[in-house]
Amino acid sequence: MKLNFPFRHELISFLLLGLITIVSQIFRSQLGLLNIALIHLVPVIAIALQGNIRSTMIVTTISVIMFDLLYVPPTYSFDVHDLSYIWSFIIFFTVGYTISYQANRIHTNAVKEIFLNTLSHDLKTPLSSILGNASLLLKEKTQDPLIRRDIIVQINDSTQRMNRLVANLLDSARMQDIKSPLRMEWCDLEDIVGVALQEFRYNPKQSQIEVHIDPELKLFWGDCALLVRLIVNLIDNALKYTENGKRISLTITNDDSNIKILCFNESKPIKKADLKNMFDRFYRIDYSADIGGSGIGLSICRDIVHAHKGLIEAYNVPEGVCFEIRFLVSISPSDRLKELS
Repeated sequence: MKLNFPFRHELISFLLLGLITIVSQIFRSQLGLLNIALIHLVPVIAIALQGNIRSTMIVTTISVIMFDLLYVPPTYSFDVHDLSYIWSFIIFFTVGYTISYQANRIHTNAVKEIFLNTLSHDLKTPLSSILGNASLLLKEKTQDPLIRRDIIVQINDSTQRMNRLVANLLDSARMQDIKSPLRMEWCDLEDIVGVALQEFRYNPKQSQIEVHIDPELKLFWGDCALLVRLIVNLIDNALKYTENGKRISLTITNDDSNIKILCFNESKPIKKADLKNMFDRFYRIDYSADIGGSGIGLSICRDIVHAHKGLIEAYNVPEGVCFEIRFLVSISPSDRLKELS
């Protein structure tokens, strides 16, 4: 099982820097200082391409320190007697900042384009359904109570889809805003599941959902509104990829230190590459072209879990796919507030 953690790119860059240091030490005499300096730019470029300037500056600083300490005469000290080496350090930071800045601009523009395309498509589909069904209701000939109820259910379903999309967009903006703190309080996860399930009460697959909650489940110190969104998105994702008659289960258990949430849906297995990337914003798996959705639901789940200092992962099981979330509950609310601030 592979955990989705927030600092994986930095870790990869540090591992790459360590590998480069070993190679440079072994072939030091053959490479020369210029080539060693160029090689030490590799982890800087690798992290800069992610578009995170802060992380780029951290990796660049460490790379410069390693290069200065191990290779710039006098070695194993931070004394620099040659002005050319100072310019080398300036070039390190300039390259890192420039690539990171441009990568961030490209990424932002790409996200904006995907966002607008997704928004226009995913809002247009349920809106068209609402308008079409509302027009049918306005016709005097539509008097059959069963037909009218079916039309109203479809309008409600489309409205809920629009509501979930808008809620996800608002929560996504909130999670990206560092000035918007979590609204922390004691949360009853059983009540939160009940509220989340209300959004699917008219869904034809609603009867396929099984809920199992530990009778000794503890209260959790968190943001109740975001936790409702977490459960809603997990269930919504399971409903989209589960055929009629197949099983969906939501299980919540706890022990002395952890609360564990398992969301299982009976379906075909997911490729390893998709399991790794499915929490990225706007990511859609290969066979989901005919399945509606904005591609941000699972990324919101990841952001909510990380905001609560938890872990989330997805993996294949013999009969389907399971999403597992673990929250730490052994610390006091005051300590958790310090962590989240």
